[in-house]
Amino acid sequence: MKKLESSLTNMVLVLTLVAVIMGGILAFVNHLTEGPINLQKEKALADGIKTVMVSDNITVAQPVEVKQNDAKGKEMVFTIYQVKDAQGNDLGAAVESTTGGFGGDLKVLVGFDPEGKILGYTLLEHAETPGLGAKADKWFQKGEKGDIIGKDPKEPLTVSKDGGQVDAITASTITSRAFLLAVNNAYKAYKATPAE
Repeated sequence: MKKLESSLTNMVLVLTLVAVIMGGILAFVNHLTEGPINLQKEKALADGIKTVMVSDNITVAQPVEVKQNDAKGKEMVFTIYQVKDAQGNDLGAAVESTTGGFGGDLKVLVGFDPEGKILGYTLLEHAETPGLGAKADKWFQKGEKGDIIGKDPKEPLTVSKDGGQVDAITASTITSRAFLLAVNNAYKAYKATPAE
């Protein structure tokens, strides 16, 4: 086989061919992993709803999307899961809320009882700094320093540094503010949605 001449045209052709082949391989791998990733996300959401509603034996209604504008006029979308117990009694709802944290989007699932008190929460996705902002998954839980469980965000929850009643994560005030904003926004969306 004759060796290819080392010219700019040949180099560009070879690099283009390699890029096309690698792109095809990546697309194929992405297609293979798409299903299992989606199944894992669905399982995490189902487990999250049980966790934030503090009950295993529940019935979840079809999700409802609510659109609201934030203080800056940006449209935000919330997904609300109305939840009932085995006897059909209203337990409240789990609400997905996303805000921008320190490292990127912070997606929170918050459970509210019918009166609007926080039953629980879980982080669905985040890109916060490990060891600092990533502590939000535990920091605001019952019995912890920033405990918000049982609180009614009728008056928006804010960090004590801003004159509020919730202790911020040490060295992660931006993440704490973002987390509480997500909870406050979830509460507003929940209260704006009629119960089924």
